[in-house]
Amino acid sequence: MLRLLGNIIWFVLGGFIMGVAWWLAGILALITIVGIPWARSCFVIGSFAFWPFGKQAVNRRFVTGNEDIGTGCLGMLGNVIWFFVAGIWLAIGHIVSALACFVTIIGIPFGIQHLKLALIALAPVGQTVVLSERLTIN
Repeated sequence: MLRLLGNIIWFVLGGFIMGVAWWLAGILALITIVGIPWARSCFVIGSFAFWPFGKQAVNRRFVTGNEDIGTGCLGMLGNVIWFFVAGIWLAIGHIVSALACFVTIIGIPFGIQHLKLALIALAPVGQTVVLSERLTIN
């Protein structure tokens, strides 16, 4: 119940705007055709940006146990390109939203979540979203 309430408040306090920003970046990447690999990451992280509580973004290698194209050297190159094209702008959006949330004591957890998403915005390729309950550290 708390997770649902947190997600609803989050959606109003910047989650909707930032989720749309992620999806817009994904649509722009799809239009370019060469940006399709980045578009997938945008839609995964964008859905996470709409409703983040109870979920966590992790490297796909930790989930699958295998390295794939997004978690290897090409993924790193993709993240470098992403950083300069769109990552920095999405990160700035999350940081501005975080600062707005930090104005009140109630907004602090939401501001922290925006800062987590700002870090993800810098390098989303190779990331996936899992339920927090399913995440186990070995």
